[in-house]
Amino acid sequence: MVTATRSLGRTDLKITPIGLGCMQFAGAGLVARLFYPPLEQPAVTEIVDAALRAGTGWFDTAEMYGRGRSERALTTALRDLGVAPGQVPIATKWTPGLRTAGSIVRTIDDRLAALQGHPIALHQIHLPYGSFSSLTAQLTAMARLAHEHKITAIGVSNFSARQLELAHAVLARHDLVLASNQVQISLLHRDVERNGVLDLARRLGITLIAYSPLRSGLLTGRFHDQQARSGLLPFRRLAGGFDERTLRRTAPLIEELITIGRAHGASPSQVALAWLITFYGETVVAIPGASKPSQATQAAEAMSLDLSADELSRLDQLSRSAAA
Repeated sequence: MVTATRSLGRTDLKITPIGLGCMQFAGAGLVARLFYPPLEQPAVTEIVDAALRAGTGWFDTAEMYGRGRSERALTTALRDLGVAPGQVPIATKWTPGLRTAGSIVRTIDDRLAALQGHPIALHQIHLPYGSFSSLTAQLTAMARLAHEHKITAIGVSNFSARQLELAHAVLARHDLVLASNQVQISLLHRDVERNGVLDLARRLGITLIAYSPLRSGLLTGRFHDQQARSGLLPFRRLAGGFDERTLRRTAPLIEELITIGRAHGASPSQVALAWLITFYGETVVAIPGASKPSQATQAAEAMSLDLSADELSRLDQLSRSAAA
């Protein structure tokens, strides 16, 4: 059975196994619009409300998501819902592209302003490349913010095993721990098992935060219906992996998600999320997005879904074929 909360790495922060990814709150920008419908503030507030009511205990956003628009939309929703600053953890990220490590310190007040009084529980380096400064310099800047109590914990995103080991060592020199690494993990994306990231995370006590845990909606099962596919734009089909070959290869996995879901009174997406936060033990948590309140509710309710060892194993085996 999934526990109510987990420690974020080896920090004192407690988070639920499922949080809410907030890229869809960006409101503008090419990437966000390709994958999510634009959301007005009332819709954002409804989604955040649904997530909280269903048990979601934290939120993940980023500077890159609309240049602060996602951060501001999230915290506006929290304010309107009467959630006090610090009541729920918020994770955000610094964008390294064409910047130096010094901008981590210089832009922290911008991040705090966008979060409108809500503290930064977890500050993450969004990518391991693109900066004019070394990873060591970037992590040293993050350490400075932690020691100045402007952030609580430090994380990274899309780091390899080698880069994780470096990050861990740099922070250790400042008497700090690396809390997390945000990477893509799902039943259809299991690279962390082969590239050393999962093994290293377990050894060092680093939480892996799984983004795209439903593989851009592919694991919901709704795109395996021919009529549903016909409404997809060509770019959305291909960029999301919805080409005919992929849909045929993943069909047995989707059918098993549906079968297991029926046995539990759950949707395929809930089964996929429950598998993800259970199969890897407490090392992996997930941050599905939601563009409707019902999606936020369903995602949070997946935390109470208790899959049997046999169900976990069947999905594991089918996943290995589907992810090929």
